[in-house]
Amino acid sequence: MRIRSLGVIDDAVVELSPGFTAVTGETGAGKTMVVTSLGLLLGGRADAALVRIGAKAAVVEGRIRVDPYGPAAARAREAGAELDDGALLISRTISAEGRSRAHVGGRSVPAALLGELADDLVAVHGQTDQQGLLRPARQRQALDRYAGDAVAGPLVEYAAAYRRLREVAGELEELTTRARDRAQEADLLRFGLEEVAAAEPLPGEDTELAAEAERLGHAEALASAAALAHAALAGHPEDPEGVDAAGLVAGAQRSLEAVRAHDPALSALAERLGEIGILAADVAGELSGYADNLDADPLRLAVVEERRSVLAHLVRKYGRTGEGLDAVLAWAEQGSRRLAELEGDDDRIGALTVERDALRSGLGALAQALTDARTEAARRFAGAVTAELAELAMPHARVTVEIRQTEDPEGVEVDGRRVGYGPHGADEVELHLAPHPGAPPRPIAKGASGGELSRVMLAVEVVFAGSDPVPTYLFDEVDAGVGGKAAVEVGRRLARLARSAQVVVVTHLPQVAAFADRQLLVEKTNDGSVTSSGVKILDGEERVRELSRMLAGLEDSDTARAHAEELLAAARASR
Repeated sequence: MRIRSLGVIDDAVVELSPGFTAVTGETGAGKTMVVTSLGLLLGGRADAALVRIGAKAAVVEGRIRVDPYGPAAARAREAGAELDDGALLISRTISAEGRSRAHVGGRSVPAALLGELADDLVAVHGQTDQQGLLRPARQRQALDRYAGDAVAGPLVEYAAAYRRLREVAGELEELTTRARDRAQEADLLRFGLEEVAAAEPLPGEDTELAAEAERLGHAEALASAAALAHAALAGHPEDPEGVDAAGLVAGAQRSLEAVRAHDPALSALAERLGEIGILAADVAGELSGYADNLDADPLRLAVVEERRSVLAHLVRKYGRTGEGLDAVLAWAEQGSRRLAELEGDDDRIGALTVERDALRSGLGALAQALTDARTEAARRFAGAVTAELAELAMPHARVTVEIRQTEDPEGVEVDGRRVGYGPHGADEVELHLAPHPGAPPRPIAKGASGGELSRVMLAVEVVFAGSDPVPTYLFDEVDAGVGGKAAVEVGRRLARLARSAQVVVVTHLPQVAAFADRQLLVEKTNDGSVTSSGVKILDGEERVRELSRMLAGLEDSDTARAHAEELLAAARASR
């Protein structure tokens, strides 16, 4: 990892090896900036105050080796990132104005993606994370993680059944609470449908009636016009000598027929006149029939207007402006379907009630399975953590895991009782600690001091080792409040954890640092105007000097050096 212009660090490279790496240095040298840098690579919040005074931006770049087939690599590929020889290249830039940019595998990504990757890559533990361990929800998660498939399997089934129960219960509540509104809606629909059905409207009937009303309203004028047109075409029957169009056309045709043999052009015109004569005769016949069939009955007109009034009333109530009777018929069709749905609500309520009860019963069985699995895992978990605490200078401490439920008459049945339930089951999980014989077990939030809480958390992580998929652990001041023999045991346990994972520890205790496979020193120099920090790997004599400083504050003290060498030798011998 390379850090530039972050806090007191001007430009430093941090090389983290496999196994156990301890980061040490004087107070204010910048050890916290190393942790902060890792936090930024893992999606931590960007803050302009982190940018070194006078710099335009702070930059943290890291190379993290990942499983190419693991979830972190898969998520990175989804974002368009590429692996570099089995590693992810991650960078985070914070400008002096507070703007933040993140890159993964050569692609610009949201900072939130870094947080998603971190879940599968690094477990960070610091003073704030200890506070997180105090929350019952985190303690339940820790127990479930320890239990493995024994809880994970039933929990998947439980979660699916729980989601379905929520859906069914929500729909059932909506149906029952809105029963009155639905009944009113059904009554209105039923009334409207009955009104439409009583009128028995036909598609296009309003258009046909409008045309008929127009004819009946002007019957005399239509009849007169038809008679005059007929007389003009076919002649008046009472005036056989009168002139009519049909007779004139026929006379013209005869004149041309007489001479058509002398000119083909006249022959064609004669044929066209014949067609005109036929057409005039047809029109005259239709005009005669029209006049005979024209109904001028005022009673029929009254019936038509009354029917149009009925249909217009339906259009105003159930149709849409400009769409006429067809809109009424469409409303009736939709209304019939909706009414069928509303009238089927009682059946739906009954079916949902049966499904809800069945789901709740099944959920109770799954919750019972979760409780049983957690209870068994809690016994093993508590025993293992208690054994670890005995090695961490808390020989008489005893950890227990309390699993309890809250009674609720509307809940599910677990152990013969109706208890409340949630998305993770019916159990409330809480770690209790009895620090010495005779002390009653109390929640670790109340029963553990700062140093004890650090050791409890470390013991928990050691117990998790091997079953936790996270490959890297970062501990920031996890040894706060610890000293003496307990500090030695903390170092030994961290070394044990490092056998199965990469462990990075920021510490001020030489007893812890002595157990590290690699020790990094964060040191600062001051030229009177600019403070810069560097990070270097300590080997041999340099490591002895740093441990001497941590032991006695005197790098060159012979006594401190002898103690440091003895501490290193003891740590190597006990691995």
